[in-house]
Amino acid sequence: MQLREYRAAGGIVVDDAGRALLIERLVMRNGQIGLEVRLPKGHVEPGETDEEAALREVCEETGYCGLAVTADLGEYLNEFNWPDQQARVLRHEHYYLMRLTDPVRGKPQFDNPDAEEARFLPRWAANLAEAERVLTFESEKEFVRRAQGGNPQSAIRNLQSP
Repeated sequence: MQLREYRAAGGIVVDDAGRALLIERLVMRNGQIGLEVRLPKGHVEPGETDEEAALREVCEETGYCGLAVTADLGEYLNEFNWPDQQARVLRHEHYYLMRLTDPVRGKPQFDNPDAEEARFLPRWAANLAEAERVLTFESEKEFVRRAQGGNPQSAIRNLQSP
């Protein structure tokens, strides 16, 4: 099995009404179609800081580009198997709390319209508590808990694989 390791950065975006910006798509898992709800994030490119990547990725994936970082929510090492590519993935994820400074949505920007991330659509949760409730992955829920007032610098030890 191949090992793929990379850095990713993203954001928890909150607007003036307290809504939280998420992305969603339909996925096939275990032979069934289901809804996957995520936080916007993506690869950190060479020469880019995690914060720069987070701002760029949120803009590219959602079309919302008027953003300001208000807090560093820390990092998490996400480990998983990618069955289609027969690879073990180690993804270092870094999230930031962001404030929406411009509610005008532009067009999401993808290098390839058939890219995996192009299947996501923006979705607003009424607040951070709802965002935590509807997110698909526990690691992303933990970052929302941090944004709600948890300690942004604390490690996510309870999520680490033994």
